[in-house]
Amino acid sequence: MQTLVSLVSSQRTERDSAILPILHKALDGERLNFDEIVALLKSPDLLSMGMAANEIRFRIHPEPIVTYVVSRNINYTNVCVDYCSFCAFYRPPGHKEGYVLPLEVILQKVQEAVELGATQILMQGGLNPDLRLDWYCNTFAAIKERFPQIWLHCLSPAEILYIAELENMSVREVLLKLKEAGLGSIPGGGAEILSDRVRYIISRLKCSKDEWLMVMRTAHELGIRSSATMMFGHIEEPEDIAEHLISIRQLQDETGGFTAFIHWCFQPGNTPLGKRVKGHQAGGHPYLKLTAIARLALDNFPNIQASWVTQGLKVAQMALFFGANDFGDTVIEENVTRLAGAKYWATIDEMLRAIREAGFIPKKRNTLYELLE
Repeated sequence: MQTLVSLVSSQRTERDSAILPILHKALDGERLNFDEIVALLKSPDLLSMGMAANEIRFRIHPEPIVTYVVSRNINYTNVCVDYCSFCAFYRPPGHKEGYVLPLEVILQKVQEAVELGATQILMQGGLNPDLRLDWYCNTFAAIKERFPQIWLHCLSPAEILYIAELENMSVREVLLKLKEAGLGSIPGGGAEILSDRVRYIISRLKCSKDEWLMVMRTAHELGIRSSATMMFGHIEEPEDIAEHLISIRQLQDETGGFTAFIHWCFQPGNTPLGKRVKGHQAGGHPYLKLTAIARLALDNFPNIQASWVTQGLKVAQMALFFGANDFGDTVIEENVTRLAGAKYWATIDEMLRAIREAGFIPKKRNTLYELLE
């Protein structure tokens, strides 16, 4: 019996339909291997991939529900010693524009977020040599003391590794201290592309692929959940993306600690890497393709998030038919991608309307993807 995917592709060229056996394999519940993921990434047959991913999405989440979380991203410092070529946010130590937010400012930002219905605070910043473990523990403890209902989704693996280096402590010891102070979960930032070939070119001072995975593995072993992310659309090849997807899939097999996969396109504005790739910015087609491929390849990930911040609400709506089941957060504040040229913004009402217009029911969730209403 012909499936919908094969019917859609019946009039396509032999080259375009070459991926159909791969899609049928995924639809039959079999795991895709490295070469098959690369073949999908190289294929122009976006529609067939999207339809297969959409079918699998509804097998995992049968109800026509799209989740979202009300959150605020507090970029507590822009001082950083990693000097990543894709970043327009960081300032080197001693720079006149460098800053560290005072605790009273951080608490005020949390207060504002709570008044808007936030359940989550995401804190990420630079690798600042002046901030030691005590600063993070005291900050987290102060937030939890005043706002015990707020979930702290904070610090990328790169930040945690840097704190461990400064303190001459193990990652496990640092995570235990942060968890005791109130850390709830870890965002997947700093993954970029989990290929050391790519990392050496775009962020050679940042943690390696294995170090990023090690921090996540350790966190999961301590009961600290996390997301997994990818920033693509710069100098990576399909093989690098496939390596990334298989790496996080393997770790998920080990720990089950990832809540979701979140991908976004490189924002080239005001960055050295943007000049190197001549201002290239991946658009809707590659974004939707990777959304579908992630849903097909990451068979052990429960959630795929649509990034409306970098792609806009219209492409994010389309992503809901290419495997995504979550609309991410309301992004009350975010400065990193904005400084690199991300221009999309939306109120909570606009975001909810976009979900409804696509034919889905918006449902508020918490950081662990538990429905709140």
